Amino acid sequence: MDRASAQAGPHSLPSSDAADASRPPVLYEAHGLIRDIPLQPHEMTAAVTATDKLFMLAHLGVLRIAPEAWQLTVGGLVDRPLQLRLEDLARFLPAQIEAVHQCAGSPTAPTVATRRVACVVWGGVRLGDILREAGVQSGATHLWSDGADSGTFGGTHVPYFRKDLPLARVDADVLLATRLNGDPLPNRHGGPVRLVVPGFYGTNSVKWLWRLTLADRRADGLFTTLYYNDPLPDGTTRPVYGLEPESIIVDPAPNTPVPRRAEIRGWAWGDAPVVEVKVSGDAGRTWVGAALGPRNGRAWQEWRCPWAFATAGPTMLICRATDAAGRMQPMDGARNEVHRVIVEVSQER
Repeated sequence: MDRASAQAGPHSLPSSDAADASRPPVLYEAHGLIRDIPLQPHEMTAAVTATDKLFMLAHLGVLRIAPEAWQLTVGGLVDRPLQLRLEDLARFLPAQIEAVHQCAGSPTAPTVATRRVACVVWGGVRLGDILREAGVQSGATHLWSDGADSGTFGGTHVPYFRKDLPLARVDADVLLATRLNGDPLPNRHGGPVRLVVPGFYGTNSVKWLWRLTLADRRADGLFTTLYYNDPLPDGTTRPVYGLEPESIIVDPAPNTPVPRRAEIRGWAWGDAPVVEVKVSGDAGRTWVGAALGPRNGRAWQEWRCPWAFATAGPTMLICRATDAAGRMQPMDGARNEVHRVIVEVSQER
């Protein structure tokens, strides 16, 4: 393991427009915005999403980094800047977490619900352990993370994909992930090493990670200054960080026949645990509480609700989650708006 000898300070924070020789060499498999077709809610029947069913979205292309060429630079407001290779990570205790992985949706249409979501098992090492070795200085408030992907998005050249997160969030369960569902992390999902921030939208979990910078402010860069910032009523913006409370109906599937008495079931999740899921069959005028299962790590929670349909014919079902902080899924106009499913209720009682 190489260690830089100079102590980094605020003057040394890297610009998002600067090239850097320490970035590992990459080979692109595809350029530009890449989006897989995700599973639909009624297809999300498994508690843990299989890797070959896991969605992928990349703003600047899909690339490959040879494991032997990968290295991570840790700098900025630290006492002991680090350069780590893949074999160096073996010195740290392994960690694993089951967590919801959800895309925040289009950065140009942030109020449109895409329900591009899954639940997977990440494995790797705790970022907090690495930062303790680096010695974070007292003035640091944010962690900047840089991916090796570069390109053009929305007509703007991006030297590399940069995100940030509050430093206070790091010690909880943030990982440098090297494994996905028990296997080595595929390059398509950010391998050989990806930052994973359980409980935050996937845009914060930077793929093809190569640099971490401790800083005293939020990062510059297209995806922290322009995109992934939600407008607030007072004219300010809020970074798209933690998962808002959300729930989906898995069964019954849309447009399928159902008996007059049935069980409705699905998943619920958020950064904070979900404490309540309710279901409505009359456009939200009345609600019935569902039985809600526990949360394992940061996985989604199963819910079930016995249901007696009042009439036959087409009926719209709606589910709505509330989290431990009292936040409730909005009915419309948000990435986490309520999920609606229309089913065909049988004539037979």
